[in-house]
Parts: sequence; structure tokens; C-alpha cells
Amino acid sequence: MKISVFGTTLQAGVLAGLMAEFGHQVSWCLHSQKTLNYQDEQVNQLIERQVKLGFLKILTFDQLSLDQDVYLFSFTPTEVDIALEVAKKIQLSALIHPKLMINGSTFGLQGTQQLKSILPNDYWAYLPDVIQEGNAVQSFTALKQVIVGVDQVETQQLMGELLRPIFQAKHQFLFMPILDAEFTKLSISGMLATRISFMNDLAAVSEKLGIDISNVRQGLAADSRIGATYLSPGTGFGGENFSHDILTLSNTVSDTGVRSHLLEQVWNINEQQKEVLFRKLWNYYHSHLKGKTVAIWGASFKENTSSIQNAPIHVMLQALWAQGVRVQLHDPQALKEIENMYGTRTDLILCNDQYQAVDNADALCLMTAWAQYWSPDYVQLKQKMRHPLILDGRNIYDPIYVKAQGFAYQGVGRS
Repeated sequence: MKISVFGTTLQAGVLAGLMAEFGHQVSWCLHSQKTLNYQDEQVNQLIERQVKLGFLKILTFDQLSLDQDVYLFSFTPTEVDIALEVAKKIQLSALIHPKLMINGSTFGLQGTQQLKSILPNDYWAYLPDVIQEGNAVQSFTALKQVIVGVDQVETQQLMGELLRPIFQAKHQFLFMPILDAEFTKLSISGMLATRISFMNDLAAVSEKLGIDISNVRQGLAADSRIGATYLSPGTGFGGENFSHDILTLSNTVSDTGVRSHLLEQVWNINEQQKEVLFRKLWNYYHSHLKGKTVAIWGASFKENTSSIQNAPIHVMLQALWAQGVRVQLHDPQALKEIENMYGTRTDLILCNDQYQAVDNADALCLMTAWAQYWSPDYVQLKQKMRHPLILDGRNIYDPIYVKAQGFAYQGVGRS
């Protein structure tokens, strides 16, 4: 098939690369850029390989031929207007309809209908964006079932053929009405967020009772009815799409006249959890933080991404600055995003080396579980830090071992 992809999301990159890899002729129309570079090297290599082979072409809308079979819209929640603009351009072009139109954008309920209202004579499908940053390609290809919202039988047949190289068995497809699929996507995010907030709620109780939440987590994960995913307590979840889904789901429920106490609590717990390391620091120094220097490792909302959308780092920075604290920050990929957002400040030092960040620090706060943070040089840390305090926001360290190296240690839900 000849496929046109619109948008610069990670989903757009993954699907453009995969569709090209399986022999489709893919034209990727970029709105304002000529090239893209994702933080996921596997995705970049996939795209580069397919461009060289000629199965993937990166071009502008004006260069797009009129004999396309499939149009994929993949935009972020804030790019609704761009998506609608693209739909209007397609509507004004001399296409022979119907074509297969796929909405992969994270717009929430009725997002596909917004696009369909401009192009009503086409076959419309909704393909939820399930791509996980840091594990992009596998997060799609390894799905046990791919959820697809369709509007008619012909759409289902076309989607089945399009994705057949990746999902070769019929039972791997879960077809449903488009609105059902959109609500399912939101509900999945809601369930995952609930698991995270539940664990953070338990972590607060564990600390009061002297219980290590890591043992509780392992016990929960051992139960086959529960499993281990999204059960790690920490400094709270972030990310543009994930946070958008939770708020959209909550608002959708509220709009029906039913108040969701659960979703409200899930969101509130998460927002409070973003302050957890600051509260520990505040208590440790008995509220006397003015003039102190705090090192932070990690700014992105999760490892293997540069995204800081709704990340806990923002709450942490604002709280520290309000107390007159100087912050020395390291992150392998997100420093540019931090600089773009906060500019140049005397109380924010961006460090390209993680050990530079701990110079004369009164505490080291771990915010993101990047792989390079898991086995630090404790001798160097102790030599460089003014006070040997580690606040582990992701519970990646062994408390007994860290304390044996001469550090004060506090995790989330553990002593």
C-alpha cells in the first residue's frame, strides 16, 4: 500500500519505519521540519535504513502524490489544529474517495470524529498510541492484541491487511467501534495510573509502619492476578500523553454527571507524590534549606526519553527555589529541554557530568532511574558532597549497602 504519515510523534516515527520495513511505500509529511531525530536510537536507525532503501520518503504535503491508499494522522494532544488543517488540505485535493484514514492521535473522545467530519466519505479507523518511550518498536510489535476502532466492515478488512505483517493471526486484532476504542485507550491509562498511585499510597503507610515497600511490591508481583508492571513507588508519573489521558478520562466521567472519586484521588495522590523528595529534604534539615545546594540526578519523566512534560522535576525545582536552594542538575538527555523552559538562572546549574552535579551538595536527589545512576562511585560521591545524604526517588539503591558506605539514605516507602 501507499501510505502517507502526518505528525512527528514517536508513534508516527515507529509506524512509518515499520510500514516501510514490511514493504509498504511510505511518504512521511513533516509539518515544519525536514528531518527528525528521536531519543530512541532503534527508531532512528529503522527510519534511516528505510530512507536509504527507498521505501520511506520524507517530504512536504505539496510533494505528495494523489494515488495514496492510506493516510495516518499521529499528533500530540496540543496539535489538534494542525491535524484539522491537514484534513482540510486533503479534503481540498483532487483525491478519489474513499481512502483509509487512520487517527493515531491522542485527542481523547470524539477526536476521530473531529477529523471524520472534514472527510466523511472515507473509511475511518482509530489506532491508539501505545508506543512507550525507551522501548518504542517492541512496545508495538509485541502487543498480544492490537486495539483498532473501526466504522465499518471495509475499514476492518483494510486495517487487517495493513497490519498483517506484524499481527499475522486474526486473534491478535481486537476490533471495536471507534468511540469504544478511544474510551478503552483512556481507561488503560487510568488503570496504569491507578496502580502507580496505589503503590505510592501504600508507600506512605509503609514508612509509618517501618515496612519496606519493596518487599510488598515483590509480594504483589508474585500474584499472577496482579503482576509487576506499574507497581513501582516513586516521585509520581508524568508525560504529555499519559497525563492528558488521565485528565481527559476524569473530565469525561464528570461530564456524564457521575463524579469519579477514584480518578480524583489517583490524580491528587500523584501530584502530591511529586513533592515527596522535597518533603523528605525539608524534614531532614528541619526546614532550614536556605543557602543549601542540592544535586539532582534525572529530569525527564522517565528514563530513555528527553521529555519533561508534567515531570516531577518541575514541582521539585519550584519548591527548592522557593526556599532559596541552589540546584545542580544532571540528566543524560533532558538538559536542553530544562534550559529552554527555565533559561539562565543563578540557582540552576546544568551539569553535563553527573559527578559535577554533586560538588559541595548537601543532598543528592535521584528523580529518574537512568541506567548510569544505578551503580554510582560512592567514594567519589562522599569526597565531593558537603553532606552525604541520598534521597532515592526511584528506590534503585540498596539501603543497607548505601548506609554502609557512610551515607544517610531515604527512599520512598522504605527506611
